[in-house]
Amino acid sequence: MLGITKRGDAQLRTLLIHEVRSVLRTTASKNDPMSRWVTHIAERRHRNIAAVALVNKTTRIAWARMTKGTDYQPEAVAV
Repeated sequence: MLGITKRGDAQLRTLLIHEVRSVLRTTASKNDPMSRWVTHIAERRHRNIAAVALVNKTTRIAWARMTKGTDYQPEAVAV
């Protein structure tokens, strides 16, 4: 389980990072498990590292959903 590499589409990677940075601005006011998880990472490490961690997690969830053809189940996401 490594981070996001630079081997993929640079524009897509940039868009995902910018999108997650905007999400990070609102996570402090939320109380769901994913928001608490990324807020905890942002407190311990740099906010950019937390952004990349969240992008990594959400893309893995999206990939699993696409390959398995299932709906998103937030209770099944391990944080």
